[in-house]
Amino acid sequence: MIDYRNVSVFIQKQSILRNLSFHIPAGQFVGLIGPNGSGKSTLLRTMSGWIPRTEGRISLAGKALERYKRRDIARLISFVPQDTSVDFDFTVRDIVMMGRHPYMSRFKEATREDSLAAERAMYITEIAHLADRTATSLSGGQRQMAFIAKALAQTPQLLLLDEPISALDIRHQLQTLELVQQLTYDGLTAVAALHDLNLAARYCDQLILLHQGQILSIGTPEEVLTPTSIQKAYEVHIELRQDPWLGSLSITAIGIEEPSLKG
Repeated sequence: MIDYRNVSVFIQKQSILRNLSFHIPAGQFVGLIGPNGSGKSTLLRTMSGWIPRTEGRISLAGKALERYKRRDIARLISFVPQDTSVDFDFTVRDIVMMGRHPYMSRFKEATREDSLAAERAMYITEIAHLADRTATSLSGGQRQMAFIAKALAQTPQLLLLDEPISALDIRHQLQTLELVQQLTYDGLTAVAALHDLNLAARYCDQLILLHQGQILSIGTPEEVLTPTSIQKAYEVHIELRQDPWLGSLSITAIGIEEPSLKG
């Protein structure tokens, strides 16, 4: 689905991402992990085409990203930002219908196909009963689902999510990640920036661990979430075990790594 070859990004002459190379197959749920400032959000935005790469090559579905028209990218890729606040009293249906803009002609009304795509997205995200509610009246979890529904109304092949569960309670965290996981079972490719390592290990097929703008480790959760890698990236000591109920890795932070003393 997406392929990076020696990609670097400089913003205002500052190195943000350095020499990234990886491949994400279709139908995978990939988690981007790493400490604050490691480059997760920037990497997502290079995938969407919002931030251009300075060096290297990015391919989407076998074609160089820069060869796509903006409207074509919007039909292939949908993006759910970290901040889903809304300043106007749009209804949930209005927000979800915004996901159909890449398919709608200017100054023309939505087609039946557009309406059906929006209704299906609201049904999948279990917010159809909120369709006529204003966004400002929703809880954080409900608003997050409305923006995920908007992204799904685009009928994308690649779904990008920037810390989609950081402001949610545990129920909505599980609901969001279970939904994304199910969508990848149905063929969608998803990439999400995540902070919770236990949930990343539980739901993601692959993880990319970023550290100071570089890939420190990439692979399955078992391959990436090692004491050595976590200590280097996060400067904490951890204990790993296999959760007997879930069958996934469980990570417990033991303590902060003490800085070395030079005498």
